[in-house]
Amino acid sequence: MGQRLGENRLKIIGVAETPSLGISRGSINSIEDTVSSIAEVMEKCERMTALRIDKIVVGISGTHIKTTNSRGVVAVAKASQQVEDSDIARAVEVAESTTIMPNYEILHVLPIAYNLDDQKNIREPQGMTGVRLEVETQVVMALSSQVKNLTKCIYRTGVDIEFIVFSILATAEAVLTKKQKELGVAVVNIGAATTSLAVFEDGNILHTAVLPVGAGHITNDLAIGLKTSVMVAEAVKLDHAQALAEGLSKRDEVDLHKYSEEEKKGSFVYKRDIALISEARMTEIFEVVNEELKKIGRAGKLPAGIILTGGGSKLPLIIDLAKQVFELPVFHGLPINQDFPIDKLNDPEYTTALGLVIWADRNIESGYTLPGADIFKKMGSKINNVFKSIWPS
Repeated sequence: MGQRLGENRLKIIGVAETPSLGISRGSINSIEDTVSSIAEVMEKCERMTALRIDKIVVGISGTHIKTTNSRGVVAVAKASQQVEDSDIARAVEVAESTTIMPNYEILHVLPIAYNLDDQKNIREPQGMTGVRLEVETQVVMALSSQVKNLTKCIYRTGVDIEFIVFSILATAEAVLTKKQKELGVAVVNIGAATTSLAVFEDGNILHTAVLPVGAGHITNDLAIGLKTSVMVAEAVKLDHAQALAEGLSKRDEVDLHKYSEEEKKGSFVYKRDIALISEARMTEIFEVVNEELKKIGRAGKLPAGIILTGGGSKLPLIIDLAKQVFELPVFHGLPINQDFPIDKLNDPEYTTALGLVIWADRNIESGYTLPGADIFKKMGSKINNVFKSIWPS
Protein backbone atom coordinates (compact mmCIF):
# COMPACT_ATOMS: atom_id res chain seq x y z
CA MET A 1 0.00 0.00 0.00
CA GLY A 2 1.18 3.51 -0.76
CA GLN A 3 0.34 6.90 0.67
CA ARG A 4 1.02 10.36 -0.78
CA LEU A 5 2.79 12.94 1.35
CA GLY A 6 3.65 16.54 0.68
CA GLU A 7 5.86 17.60 -2.19
CA ASN A 8 4.59 14.76 -4.41
CA ARG A 9 6.47 12.20 -2.36
CA LEU A 10 5.16 8.64 -2.31
CA LYS A 11 5.63 6.62 0.86
CA ILE A 12 5.05 2.88 1.05
CA ILE A 13 3.34 2.17 4.38
CA GLY A 14 2.67 -1.56 4.14
CA VAL A 15 3.54 -4.72 2.25
CA ALA A 16 1.69 -8.03 2.46
CA GLU A 17 1.75 -11.26 0.51
CA THR A 18 -0.08 -14.56 0.34
CA PRO A 19 0.19 -17.62 -1.94
CA SER A 20 -1.66 -17.01 -5.23
CA LEU A 21 -4.02 -19.97 -5.08
CA GLY A 22 -6.46 -20.44 -7.93
CA ILE A 23 -4.18 -18.92 -10.57
CA SER A 24 -2.04 -20.78 -13.10
CA ARG A 25 0.09 -19.13 -15.80
CA GLY A 26 -1.69 -15.86 -15.17
CA SER A 27 -5.14 -17.37 -15.71
CA ILE A 28 -7.76 -18.05 -13.05
CA ASN A 29 -8.65 -21.73 -12.66
CA SER A 30 -10.57 -21.49 -9.37
CA ILE A 31 -12.80 -18.53 -8.48
CA GLU A 32 -13.14 -19.54 -4.82
CA ASP A 33 -9.40 -19.99 -4.23
CA THR A 34 -8.59 -16.72 -5.98
CA VAL A 35 -11.19 -14.78 -3.96
CA SER A 36 -9.76 -16.26 -0.75
CA SER A 37 -6.20 -15.26 -1.69
CA ILE A 38 -7.19 -11.69 -2.60
CA ALA A 39 -9.31 -11.29 0.54
CA GLU A 40 -6.52 -12.62 2.73
CA VAL A 41 -3.85 -10.27 1.40
CA MET A 42 -6.16 -7.25 1.63
CA GLU A 43 -7.05 -8.15 5.21
CA LYS A 44 -3.33 -8.27 6.02
CA CYS A 45 -2.84 -4.83 4.46
CA GLU A 46 -5.75 -3.33 6.38
CA ARG A 47 -4.53 -4.75 9.69
CA MET A 48 -1.00 -3.53 9.02
CA THR A 49 -1.98 0.01 8.04
CA ALA A 50 -5.24 0.50 9.97
CA LEU A 51 -6.76 1.78 6.72
CA ARG A 52 -9.86 0.60 4.86
CA ILE A 53 -9.15 -0.44 1.26
CA ASP A 54 -11.98 0.55 -1.07
CA LYS A 55 -10.20 0.75 -4.46
CA ILE A 56 -7.32 -1.20 -5.94
CA VAL A 57 -5.17 -1.18 -9.05
CA VAL A 58 -4.95 -4.65 -10.57
CA GLY A 59 -2.18 -6.16 -12.65
CA ILE A 60 -3.06 -8.70 -15.32
CA SER A 61 -0.74 -10.96 -17.30
CA GLY A 62 -0.72 -14.40 -18.86
CA THR A 63 -0.34 -16.03 -22.22
CA HIS A 64 -3.86 -14.91 -23.19
CA ILE A 65 -2.61 -11.31 -23.51
CA LYS A 66 -2.29 -10.24 -27.15
CA THR A 67 -0.65 -7.14 -28.60
CA THR A 68 -0.94 -5.70 -32.08
CA ASN A 69 0.04 -2.50 -33.85
CA SER A 70 -2.67 -0.18 -35.18
CA ARG A 71 -2.93 3.21 -36.89
CA GLY A 72 -5.51 5.94 -36.59
CA VAL A 73 -5.87 8.88 -38.97
CA VAL A 74 -8.00 12.02 -38.49
CA ALA A 75 -8.24 15.52 -39.92
CA VAL A 76 -7.18 18.31 -37.56
CA ALA A 77 -10.43 19.89 -36.41
CA LYS A 78 -9.46 23.53 -35.79
CA ALA A 79 -9.61 26.02 -38.66
CA SER A 80 -6.17 27.20 -37.51
CA GLN A 81 -4.94 23.62 -38.16
CA GLN A 82 -3.34 23.54 -34.72
CA VAL A 83 -3.26 20.07 -33.17
CA GLU A 84 -5.05 19.84 -29.82
CA ASP A 85 -5.51 17.07 -27.26
CA SER A 86 -8.97 16.35 -28.70
CA ASP A 87 -7.42 15.61 -32.12
CA ILE A 88 -4.99 13.18 -30.55
CA ALA A 89 -7.78 11.49 -28.60
CA ARG A 90 -9.82 11.05 -31.80
CA ALA A 91 -6.85 9.55 -33.64
CA VAL A 92 -6.22 7.08 -30.82
CA GLU A 93 -9.91 6.16 -30.74
CA VAL A 94 -9.77 5.37 -34.47
CA ALA A 95 -6.72 3.15 -33.87
CA GLU A 96 -8.62 1.42 -31.06
CA SER A 97 -11.77 0.88 -33.14
CA THR A 98 -9.88 -0.87 -35.94
CA THR A 99 -8.40 -3.54 -33.63
CA ILE A 100 -11.46 -4.97 -31.95
CA MET A 101 -11.17 -8.77 -31.74
CA PRO A 102 -13.97 -11.17 -30.81
CA ASN A 103 -13.77 -12.34 -27.18
CA TYR A 104 -11.05 -9.81 -26.28
CA GLU A 105 -11.10 -6.64 -24.19
CA ILE A 106 -8.76 -3.74 -24.96
CA LEU A 107 -6.63 -2.87 -21.92
CA HIS A 108 -4.36 -0.17 -23.34
CA VAL A 109 -3.89 1.79 -26.54
CA LEU A 110 -0.28 2.92 -26.31
CA PRO A 111 0.86 5.68 -28.69
CA ILE A 112 4.24 4.93 -30.25
CA ALA A 113 4.64 7.91 -32.63
CA TYR A 114 2.65 10.54 -34.51
CA ASN A 115 2.82 11.67 -38.15
CA LEU A 116 1.56 15.13 -39.10
CA ASP A 117 1.30 15.63 -42.85
CA ASP A 118 4.84 14.97 -44.09
CA GLN A 119 6.45 15.16 -40.64
CA LYS A 120 7.21 11.66 -39.35
CA ASN A 121 7.85 10.19 -35.91
CA ILE A 122 6.66 13.16 -33.86
CA ARG A 123 6.54 12.51 -30.13
CA GLU A 124 4.27 15.34 -28.97
CA PRO A 125 2.21 16.95 -31.75
CA GLN A 126 0.21 19.25 -29.45
CA GLY A 127 0.39 22.82 -30.72
CA MET A 128 1.93 21.90 -34.05
CA THR A 129 0.29 22.93 -37.34
CA GLY A 130 -0.97 20.47 -39.91
CA VAL A 131 -3.99 18.96 -41.65
CA ARG A 132 -3.66 15.17 -41.38
CA LEU A 133 -2.78 13.60 -38.02
CA GLU A 134 -1.83 9.94 -37.83
CA VAL A 135 -0.97 7.96 -34.69
CA GLU A 136 0.89 4.67 -34.56
CA THR A 137 -0.12 2.63 -31.52
CA GLN A 138 0.36 -0.68 -29.80
CA VAL A 139 -2.93 -2.15 -28.59
CA VAL A 140 -2.86 -4.52 -25.61
CA MET A 141 -5.80 -6.91 -25.33
CA ALA A 142 -6.83 -9.56 -22.81
CA LEU A 143 -9.20 -12.47 -23.23
CA SER A 144 -12.65 -11.25 -22.14
CA SER A 145 -13.34 -14.34 -20.04
CA GLN A 146 -10.13 -13.81 -18.06
CA VAL A 147 -10.90 -10.13 -17.48
CA LYS A 148 -14.39 -11.03 -16.33
CA ASN A 149 -13.18 -13.79 -14.03
CA LEU A 150 -10.55 -11.53 -12.49
CA THR A 151 -13.03 -8.71 -12.06
CA LYS A 152 -15.58 -11.06 -10.52
CA CYS A 153 -13.04 -12.29 -7.96
CA ILE A 154 -12.11 -8.75 -6.93
CA TYR A 155 -15.67 -7.44 -6.62
CA ARG A 156 -16.56 -10.42 -4.45
CA THR A 157 -14.03 -9.13 -1.90
CA GLY A 158 -15.99 -5.86 -1.64
CA VAL A 159 -13.63 -3.40 -3.33
CA ASP A 160 -13.75 -1.36 -6.55
CA ILE A 161 -11.22 -1.44 -9.39
CA GLU A 162 -9.49 1.81 -10.34
CA PHE A 163 -7.37 0.42 -13.20
CA ILE A 164 -6.54 -2.94 -14.75
CA VAL A 165 -2.95 -2.68 -15.95
CA PHE A 166 -0.86 -5.00 -18.10
CA SER A 167 1.63 -6.09 -15.44
CA ILE A 168 4.86 -5.70 -17.43
CA LEU A 169 4.03 -2.01 -18.05
CA ALA A 170 3.74 -1.51 -14.30
CA THR A 171 7.02 -3.35 -13.77
CA ALA A 172 8.72 -0.99 -16.22
CA GLU A 173 7.53 2.02 -14.21
CA ALA A 174 9.32 0.66 -11.16
CA VAL A 175 12.67 -0.35 -12.69
CA LEU A 176 13.32 1.78 -15.79
CA THR A 177 14.61 5.33 -15.90
CA LYS A 178 13.54 7.90 -18.47
CA LYS A 179 17.06 7.82 -19.92
CA GLN A 180 16.91 4.05 -20.46
CA LYS A 181 13.58 4.35 -22.24
CA GLU A 182 15.02 7.04 -24.49
CA LEU A 183 18.09 5.03 -25.45
CA GLY A 184 16.35 1.71 -26.03
CA VAL A 185 15.87 -0.97 -23.38
CA ALA A 186 14.02 -4.20 -22.70
CA VAL A 187 12.66 -5.20 -19.31
CA VAL A 188 12.24 -8.96 -18.83
CA ASN A 189 10.17 -10.18 -15.89
CA ILE A 190 10.84 -13.86 -15.17
CA GLY A 191 7.89 -15.24 -13.26
CA ALA A 192 7.11 -18.78 -12.17
CA ALA A 193 5.01 -19.80 -15.17
CA THR A 194 5.52 -17.01 -17.71
CA THR A 195 8.13 -14.49 -18.79
CA SER A 196 6.96 -11.00 -19.76
CA LEU A 197 8.79 -8.57 -22.01
CA ALA A 198 8.47 -4.86 -22.73
CA VAL A 199 10.74 -2.96 -25.13
CA PHE A 200 11.08 0.83 -25.08
CA GLU A 201 12.76 3.22 -27.50
CA ASP A 202 12.70 7.01 -27.86
CA GLY A 203 10.73 7.15 -24.62
CA ASN A 204 7.81 5.11 -25.96
CA ILE A 205 6.68 1.51 -25.81
CA LEU A 206 7.82 -0.44 -28.86
CA HIS A 207 6.82 -4.06 -28.16
CA THR A 208 5.34 -6.27 -25.44
CA ALA A 209 4.89 -10.03 -25.09
CA VAL A 210 4.05 -12.75 -22.58
CA LEU A 211 5.92 -16.01 -23.14
CA PRO A 212 4.67 -19.38 -21.79
CA VAL A 213 7.84 -20.36 -19.95
CA GLY A 214 9.22 -19.29 -16.58
CA ALA A 215 11.39 -20.22 -13.61
CA GLY A 216 8.87 -22.82 -12.45
CA HIS A 217 9.82 -24.89 -15.47
CA ILE A 218 13.29 -25.28 -13.93
CA THR A 219 11.64 -26.94 -10.93
CA ASN A 220 9.75 -29.34 -13.20
CA ASP A 221 12.91 -30.12 -15.16
CA LEU A 222 14.80 -30.86 -11.94
CA ALA A 223 12.01 -33.12 -10.69
CA ILE A 224 12.24 -35.16 -13.90
CA GLY A 225 16.03 -35.05 -14.23
CA LEU A 226 16.74 -35.90 -10.58
CA LYS A 227 13.79 -38.33 -10.36
CA THR A 228 12.38 -36.64 -7.28
CA SER A 229 9.24 -34.80 -6.18
CA VAL A 230 8.40 -31.26 -7.25
CA MET A 231 8.64 -30.16 -3.60
CA VAL A 232 12.19 -31.51 -3.28
CA ALA A 233 13.11 -30.13 -6.71
CA GLU A 234 11.97 -26.62 -5.69
CA ALA A 235 14.05 -26.75 -2.50
CA VAL A 236 17.09 -28.01 -4.41
CA LYS A 237 16.62 -25.24 -6.98
CA LEU A 238 16.58 -22.56 -4.31
CA ASP A 239 19.70 -23.94 -2.63
CA HIS A 240 21.86 -25.13 -5.51
CA ALA A 241 20.62 -24.15 -8.97
CA GLN A 242 22.55 -21.61 -11.02
CA ALA A 243 22.39 -20.31 -14.55
CA LEU A 244 25.85 -21.54 -15.59
CA ALA A 245 27.41 -24.92 -14.86
CA GLU A 246 30.88 -23.83 -15.95
CA GLY A 247 33.46 -24.18 -13.18
CA LEU A 248 31.52 -26.64 -11.03
CA SER A 249 33.33 -29.79 -9.96
CA LYS A 250 31.99 -33.08 -11.27
CA ARG A 251 32.40 -34.51 -7.78
CA ASP A 252 30.32 -32.10 -5.66
CA GLU A 253 27.13 -33.82 -4.54
CA VAL A 254 23.81 -32.99 -2.88
CA ASP A 255 21.95 -35.46 -0.65
CA LEU A 256 18.24 -35.42 -1.52
CA HIS A 257 17.42 -37.16 1.77
CA LYS A 258 18.22 -33.86 3.45
CA TYR A 259 15.13 -32.38 1.77
CA SER A 260 12.68 -35.23 2.32
CA GLU A 261 12.56 -38.37 4.41
CA GLU A 262 10.82 -40.04 1.49
CA GLU A 263 14.14 -39.98 -0.32
CA LYS A 264 16.45 -42.86 0.54
CA LYS A 265 19.54 -42.11 2.58
CA GLY A 266 22.49 -41.61 0.29
CA SER A 267 20.33 -40.34 -2.60
CA PHE A 268 23.08 -38.17 -3.98
CA VAL A 269 22.95 -36.06 -7.14
CA TYR A 270 25.70 -33.97 -8.66
CA LYS A 271 25.60 -30.18 -8.27
CA ARG A 272 26.87 -29.92 -11.81
CA ASP A 273 23.83 -31.86 -13.09
CA ILE A 274 21.54 -29.46 -11.20
CA ALA A 275 23.31 -26.52 -12.83
CA LEU A 276 23.25 -28.09 -16.31
CA ILE A 277 19.48 -28.61 -16.09
CA SER A 278 18.97 -25.04 -14.84
CA GLU A 279 21.26 -23.59 -17.50
CA ALA A 280 19.47 -25.43 -20.31
CA ARG A 281 16.03 -24.12 -19.30
CA MET A 282 17.20 -20.56 -18.63
CA THR A 283 19.03 -20.51 -21.95
CA GLU A 284 15.78 -21.52 -23.65
CA ILE A 285 13.90 -18.70 -21.89
CA PHE A 286 16.45 -16.13 -23.04
CA GLU A 287 16.47 -17.49 -26.59
CA VAL A 288 12.67 -17.18 -26.77
CA VAL A 289 12.97 -13.58 -25.54
CA ASN A 290 15.66 -12.91 -28.14
CA GLU A 291 13.34 -14.22 -30.85
CA GLU A 292 10.84 -11.53 -29.80
CA LEU A 293 13.59 -8.92 -30.13
CA LYS A 294 14.44 -10.24 -33.61
CA LYS A 295 10.80 -9.77 -34.67
CA ILE A 296 11.15 -6.02 -34.13
CA GLY A 297 14.75 -5.77 -35.32
CA ARG A 298 16.21 -5.02 -31.87
CA ALA A 299 18.23 -8.15 -31.11
CA GLY A 300 21.67 -6.92 -30.07
CA LYS A 301 20.59 -3.32 -30.74
CA LEU A 302 19.39 -1.91 -27.41
CA PRO A 303 21.95 0.60 -26.07
CA ALA A 304 20.56 0.48 -22.51
CA GLY A 305 20.52 -3.31 -22.65
CA ILE A 306 18.32 -5.84 -20.87
CA ILE A 307 16.88 -5.37 -17.39
CA LEU A 308 16.04 -8.66 -15.64
CA THR A 309 13.51 -8.70 -12.83
CA GLY A 310 10.98 -11.03 -11.18
CA GLY A 311 11.65 -13.92 -8.82
CA GLY A 312 13.36 -15.98 -11.52
CA SER A 313 15.98 -13.28 -12.05
CA LYS A 314 17.53 -14.12 -8.67
CA LEU A 315 19.09 -17.32 -10.02
CA PRO A 316 22.89 -17.10 -9.43
CA LEU A 317 25.00 -16.24 -12.50
CA ILE A 318 21.90 -15.31 -14.50
CA ILE A 319 23.46 -12.01 -15.60
CA ASP A 320 26.48 -13.82 -17.04
CA LEU A 321 24.29 -16.22 -19.02
CA ALA A 322 22.04 -13.39 -20.26
CA LYS A 323 25.05 -11.45 -21.55
CA GLN A 324 26.15 -14.50 -23.53
CA VAL A 325 22.73 -15.01 -25.13
CA PHE A 326 21.71 -11.40 -25.78
CA GLU A 327 25.18 -9.97 -26.49
CA LEU A 328 24.04 -6.79 -24.73
CA PRO A 329 24.58 -5.12 -21.36
CA VAL A 330 22.40 -6.88 -18.75
CA PHE A 331 21.45 -5.63 -15.28
CA HIS A 332 19.25 -6.67 -12.40
CA GLY A 333 16.01 -4.71 -12.30
CA LEU A 334 15.64 -3.20 -8.86
CA PRO A 335 13.40 -0.27 -7.90
CA ILE A 336 14.72 3.04 -9.23
CA ASN A 337 14.07 4.58 -5.83
CA GLN A 338 15.67 2.14 -3.40
CA ASP A 339 15.13 4.32 -0.34
CA PHE A 340 12.44 2.10 1.16
CA PRO A 341 12.24 1.37 4.88
CA ILE A 342 10.60 -1.98 3.98
CA ASP A 343 13.40 -4.29 2.84
CA LYS A 344 11.08 -6.52 0.79
CA LEU A 345 10.57 -3.74 -1.73
CA ASN A 346 14.23 -3.83 -2.72
CA ASP A 347 13.71 -7.36 -4.07
CA PRO A 348 13.05 -8.06 -7.78
CA GLU A 349 10.05 -10.21 -6.81
CA TYR A 350 8.15 -7.08 -5.78
CA THR A 351 8.85 -4.82 -8.74
CA THR A 352 5.46 -5.43 -10.39
CA ALA A 353 3.55 -4.75 -7.16
CA LEU A 354 5.58 -1.59 -6.64
CA GLY A 355 5.01 -0.59 -10.26
CA LEU A 356 1.25 -0.83 -9.76
CA VAL A 357 1.51 1.56 -6.80
CA ILE A 358 3.55 3.97 -8.91
CA TRP A 359 1.02 3.67 -11.76
CA ALA A 360 -1.82 4.53 -9.39
CA ASP A 361 0.13 7.38 -7.84
CA ARG A 362 0.93 9.00 -11.17
CA ASN A 363 -2.48 8.52 -12.77
CA ILE A 364 -4.79 9.15 -9.82
CA GLU A 365 -3.07 11.60 -7.50
CA SER A 366 -0.65 13.74 -9.45
CA GLY A 367 -2.53 14.10 -12.72
CA TYR A 368 0.42 12.61 -14.65
CA THR A 369 -0.86 10.35 -17.42
CA LEU A 370 0.94 7.31 -18.75
CA PRO A 371 0.31 6.47 -22.43
CA GLY A 372 -3.16 5.01 -22.88
CA ALA A 373 -4.20 5.50 -19.25
CA ASP A 374 -6.99 8.02 -19.89
CA ILE A 375 -8.47 5.83 -22.59
CA PHE A 376 -8.50 2.80 -20.35
CA LYS A 377 -9.98 4.73 -17.46
CA LYS A 378 -12.98 5.68 -19.63
CA MET A 379 -13.33 2.12 -20.82
CA GLY A 380 -12.62 0.73 -17.35
CA SER A 381 -15.48 2.68 -15.81
CA LYS A 382 -17.88 1.02 -18.26
CA ILE A 383 -16.52 -2.43 -17.41
CA ASN A 384 -16.69 -1.48 -13.74
CA ASN A 385 -20.40 -0.64 -13.90
CA VAL A 386 -21.35 -3.68 -15.98
CA PHE A 387 -19.52 -6.14 -13.75
CA LYS A 388 -20.81 -4.57 -10.55
CA SER A 389 -24.37 -4.97 -11.80
CA ILE A 390 -23.75 -8.63 -12.51
CA TRP A 391 -21.68 -9.42 -9.41
CA PRO A 392 -22.61 -7.03 -6.62
CA SER A 393 -20.27 -6.78 -3.65
